[in-house]
Amino acid sequence: MKKHFNIRIKGQLSEEWTEWFENMEINYDGKNTILTGYVTDQAALHGILNRIRDLNLTLISVNPDYEKNN
Repeated sequence: MKKHFNIRIKGQLSEEWTEWFENMEINYDGKNTILTGYVTDQAALHGILNRIRDLNLTLISVNPDYEKNN
């Protein structure tokens, strides 16, 4: 079952990375990047988090969007 997430990363990530991050939407909040979109399952979520780690980016938060998940 798909769940909608907002993943906040320190710094501004170029929109060119959208496909690499499971086609999540890339938005900006000040100097931070917010990846927003549906994730198919926990394995896909961990894949996105591993990519953030592999790029040596600083993960600020991972939040399910309860309004879109109900």
